[in-house]
Amino acid sequence: MQLLDFYRAIENTSADMLQAAMNSDWEAVADYEKACAVLIGELRAQAAQHELSPEQRKEKTRIMQRILQNDAQIRVLAEPWLATLEHLGAVPTSSALH
Repeated sequence: MQLLDFYRAIENTSADMLQAAMNSDWEAVADYEKACAVLIGELRAQAAQHELSPEQRKEKTRIMQRILQNDAQIRVLAEPWLATLEHLGAVPTSSALH
């Protein structure tokens, strides 16, 4: 797997996570979040050994922007759910989804 493939895999998993959030499937959101964490760990290991070309860096930027957009949308969808948990005392108020 090439370095850019890890970014793409994270982007795809992020999109899956957003879809799960849109369906209020918070268990799936958590599962996708764990999958992203694994991919990010692999990405970090690979990034230390490989460098992206200028064109690949442009693609990486596009991918990262999409991931950030997905993350923002997930947070908006999760806020009512997190507020309910906080109200029930199940989550500290400083907790975040990511």
